[in-house]
Amino acid sequence: MCLGDCVTRDEEAPDHTERLRYLLEPRSVAIVGASDNPSRIGGRPLRYMLNEGFEGPIFPVNPNYDTVQGQTVYPTVSDLPQPVDCAIIAVPAGIVIEALEECAAKGIRSAIVFSSGFAEMGGEGAAMQAILSDISKRTGLRILGPNCLGVLSFRSRFFATFSSSGDAGYPDGGPLAIISQSGAYGTHVYAVARDWGLGVSHVITTGNECDVDVAECIAWAAENDDVKVIAAYAEGIKDGTALISAFEKARANKKPVIFMKVGRSAEGAAAAASHTASLAGSDEIYDAVFNQYGVHRAGTTEQLLDVAYACTAGIYPRSKRIGLITLSGGVGAQMADHADAAGLDVAPMPEAAQAKLKAKLPFSSALNPVDTTAQFFNDMSLVRDNFTIMLEEGKYDIAVAFFTMVAASPYLIDGLLQELGVIRERFADRLLILSLLGSPEVVERYRAAGYLTFEDPCRAIDAAAALTTFGKSFAMKASAHSTQNSGDAERQDIPARNLSEWESRAFLARAGVPLVDATLAGNADAAADAAAEFGKPVAMKISARDIGHKTEIGGIELSVMTPDAARTAYDALVERAGKAAPGTDLDGVIVSPMVEGGVETILGVQVDPVFGPAVMFGLGGVFVEVFKDVAFRLAPIDRDAALEMISETKGAALLEGARGRNLADIEALADALVALSQFAATHGARLQSIDLNPFVVLSKGQGALALDCLVVPKQEDAE
Repeated sequence: MCLGDCVTRDEEAPDHTERLRYLLEPRSVAIVGASDNPSRIGGRPLRYMLNEGFEGPIFPVNPNYDTVQGQTVYPTVSDLPQPVDCAIIAVPAGIVIEALEECAAKGIRSAIVFSSGFAEMGGEGAAMQAILSDISKRTGLRILGPNCLGVLSFRSRFFATFSSSGDAGYPDGGPLAIISQSGAYGTHVYAVARDWGLGVSHVITTGNECDVDVAECIAWAAENDDVKVIAAYAEGIKDGTALISAFEKARANKKPVIFMKVGRSAEGAAAAASHTASLAGSDEIYDAVFNQYGVHRAGTTEQLLDVAYACTAGIYPRSKRIGLITLSGGVGAQMADHADAAGLDVAPMPEAAQAKLKAKLPFSSALNPVDTTAQFFNDMSLVRDNFTIMLEEGKYDIAVAFFTMVAASPYLIDGLLQELGVIRERFADRLLILSLLGSPEVVERYRAAGYLTFEDPCRAIDAAAALTTFGKSFAMKASAHSTQNSGDAERQDIPARNLSEWESRAFLARAGVPLVDATLAGNADAAADAAAEFGKPVAMKISARDIGHKTEIGGIELSVMTPDAARTAYDALVERAGKAAPGTDLDGVIVSPMVEGGVETILGVQVDPVFGPAVMFGLGGVFVEVFKDVAFRLAPIDRDAALEMISETKGAALLEGARGRNLADIEALADALVALSQFAATHGARLQSIDLNPFVVLSKGQGALALDCLVVPKQEDAE
C-alpha cells in the first residue's frame, strides 16, 4: 500500500507521457542532500537551476544547514511546505531507500537518484536496487536511476545533473533529445552537439534503470512536441516489448531514432553488463529490430550526430536516387564511389538532361556526378539552371554539392545564397546538402538560410543515406510484427523436452512449413518398402529425441540406391545409434527421397531473451557458418517482410539466377518464412530454437522444402 499522501501511477495520470512530465519537466523541485558548495554533487544542480532561470520553487533538503547557496533549507523531506513534482536524491547509497520512502510519503511524484553503489556492484547493491524498484511499484513514485547523471530539460530550464557540462552555462534548446543509459556518454554527446551548434531539447540519463528506462523515455520523446529527433545509447535492454512499442510511436509520429547499441563483441558485451547490470540480447537481433522499425544504428559519436543534424532539415527522401555536383572531378569520383558503397543510387542523368547541361557548360561532365568546373561561379544563373535540370529531369531526391572553400568567398556568398534559395523553394521536398569550408560565421550564414552543411562530402553522403532509411520507414504501412502472439498458426501443445526430427516434422507440417516427403521406418523391411515406394535414391536418418546432431554419430546415409541397400542401411544406422547413445529411445529411421538441384538455404528461429522469437534466413550448408550471411526479423512477419529479408543477403544473387543459374522459387521461400514466423510467434514461450537446414529452394514454380528440421523446446529446468 502507499505511504502517506502518495498516489498510485494509474490514479496520478494514466498516460505515461504525463507521468514522465513530472520527472523530465517538473514545475517544482526538492534537492535531498543539497550542498552549499556549488561544485559538489548536491550543489551543482542547485547552482545550475538558479543561474539558468528555472522558474519553479526549489526546496533544498539537508539537516546540516540553515541555508545553501542563499536558499532556505529544510531538515527533512517531511518538513517541506508542499509536495513537489521531482526530488533530486544526492545522498550516499545507504540512505537512498529512506529518502525515497519519505518522498513517497510526502506525495512527491518522481525522483532522480544520482547515488551509485547499487546493481552495478552486484550482491548487496543489487538487493538494494530491488527495493528501489519495489518502492516505485508500490507507491507510484517514478524513479530515474540510480547511478545516473540526471536530466537536462532546456525548455523548462530544469538542469538536474552534477555533470560539469553546465559550468559554461546552458544555451537555448533545440530539436534533439539525447537518451542514454550512460550518464557520462549522454552528457558527452550533448557537449559535442552544443559545440557543433546543434540544439538539444533534453538529455536524459537512465543509469541502472530501477524504474524508468531508455525505452519509456524514447516513447515519451516520440510524443513530445519539442522533440523532432531522438538519439539513444544503450548497453542492454530489459524490456524488448517496450522498446518496440517506443519505436512504433516514433515511426507513427515521423520522428527519426538514431541508436548506438554497444556490446557487438564478446568483450564489449561483458563490459556493458558489468557497467549497468543490464540484460544484453543477441546483437544480430538488435540489428533486426532496428532494421524492422526504421531505426538507424550509429557506430560512433560522429555518425550519431551527423545523422541527427541531417534530420533537423525534416526531409526524408522518398528514394535513394542521389545527384552529385562537384567543382572537382577527383572529388566527384570519390563521392560517387562512397554513395554507391552507402547503398545509394548514383544513376546517370538522362541523355536529354545531359545535353541541356552541356549546352550551359560545354566543358563540364554531365553524367553523375556533374563536374561543373570552376566556370560554375562565373555566372551565378548557372547554379539555378544546373540544379533545376538535375532535380527536375534527373528526378533525384537527394543532391549533394561539393563547393569547398569557393562557397566562402565574400564575393560569391550573396549571389550563391540567392540562386540556391530559388532552388530550395521550388524543390522543397528534396534533400539538398552543401559540402563547404569557411569560417564559423560563414558556415552559420548557410545554416541560418536553411542548408545542411558538411566539410566532408562523404559524411554528407552517409547522412543522406541514413535519411533514406527513415523516408522508407515513415512511408511504410504498420509493421507486420506484433508484440502479441500471432493467431494465424495452429496452436499446438509443445512438450518441455527434447523432440526427435520426426516429432519436429509433425509440428512444422501442421504449421504449413513445406517439408520433403518422408516415411518413418520401424524396421529394416519397412525401410526397404519405403525406398521401393519412392522409386528413386533415398536419404535415411536416425530419429531419436536424444540425438540432435545425427552427422556426428554417423546417423545419416545419403543416396541409398535400392531397397536392399535401404535394408542394410537401416541396420547400420540403428547399430551406430545404439553405440553412440546406449539406451536411447529410437522413433526409427526416416526415409525420404533425395532432392536434386536447387539452392541450399537455412531457415531458423532464435528466441531472444529480450525480444522473443526471431526468424532467420541465409545460405545453407557451410556457407552460413563461414560467411554468416543471414538476415533476421522478429516474428511474425508478412510476405513483404520475408521478401525484404531474403533480398538483404548476398546469397540472394544465387536465388535470382546469378551466373546462369535458374531463377529460384523465391515466392515459395517467402511463404515458408511467413509460416515459420507465425509458428514461432504463436509458440515463442515454449521454444528455444528451430533449425531447417538444408532448406532447398527449387526452380521458379517448383516450390521449396526442408530436408532436415529440428524444433528445440524450452526445457522445464531452464525456466
